[in-house]
Amino acid sequence: MDAVVETIGLKKVFRDFWHRDKARAVDDLNLTVRRGEVFGLLGPNGSGKTTTIKLLLGLLFPTSGTVRVFGLSPRNISVKSRIGFLPEESYLYKYLNANETMDFYGRLFGLSSSERKIRTEKLLKMSGLMPSRRRPVGEYSKGMARRIGLAQALINDPDLVIMDEPTSGLDPIGRQEVRQLVLELKKLGKTVLISSHLLADVEDICDRIAILYAGRLIAEGSVKELLTRKDVTHISVSGVPRSTVERVVNALRDESAKVDVNTPMSSLEEFFLSAIRDLESAERQKSPVEQVKIASADEKQSVIERLTID
Repeated sequence: MDAVVETIGLKKVFRDFWHRDKARAVDDLNLTVRRGEVFGLLGPNGSGKTTTIKLLLGLLFPTSGTVRVFGLSPRNISVKSRIGFLPEESYLYKYLNANETMDFYGRLFGLSSSERKIRTEKLLKMSGLMPSRRRPVGEYSKGMARRIGLAQALINDPDLVIMDEPTSGLDPIGRQEVRQLVLELKKLGKTVLISSHLLADVEDICDRIAILYAGRLIAEGSVKELLTRKDVTHISVSGVPRSTVERVVNALRDESAKVDVNTPMSSLEEFFLSAIRDLESAERQKSPVEQVKIASADEKQSVIERLTID
């Protein structure tokens, strides 16, 4: 009952005009994604990640094997209503604005007018698109298009969220926001399946990962058990005199241990996000009038609306 996604001996072979095997995209894949977990699907280009996702969505028929989502065939209409999907490229109607786009997808799921309005406002706030909600999405940057694509994937409040390269085209701030969103979805009991080539993003948020190569599963397990190096121990200390550190290092070397002493560094992404957060914190200390002066045209409108409401 805990298996939201399950594949057994799943195979997908693409054939040419004469029905000869052209490419074996998925080869004997046995995979289980449990309820409430964040699962990462990794692999190089051409490893079968996107084909696997299309099989889970019922967009492709398997050559052989079994695929089940919520215990049923992925082509079952009741299953599709419980899935939210963010494709690698968001295909949007470029002349619709964000409000109209969200309303359109809400109508596809049969949501009432009041429900569409509530969910649209909530999801646009979550994705940071409220200041740009009246702009045609055809004018959005790639990062903004990813945000509206992610928002539409959640319009039906799905139990299973499938994301194909969710942070593609996003800056470090956008990637951090997506990671936080995924963790929030997990807190709500959602099951999230992420396909990505940005390994750092997957490492930070996934409970378990699977690695595909040439359509085959070559590794699967929790991030901790796959990445732990049992032959290496790291010791981190602070506030200790240099002489004490040297005595400890010498004692370890007397035991024929290989010792590497260095000062830890934060990643460039961590430094970047910290600098931006400090700047935003300083900006929030300014008065609303000062905020209007430095904001862009869309941001000005958002601040004025908040002042009017207050």
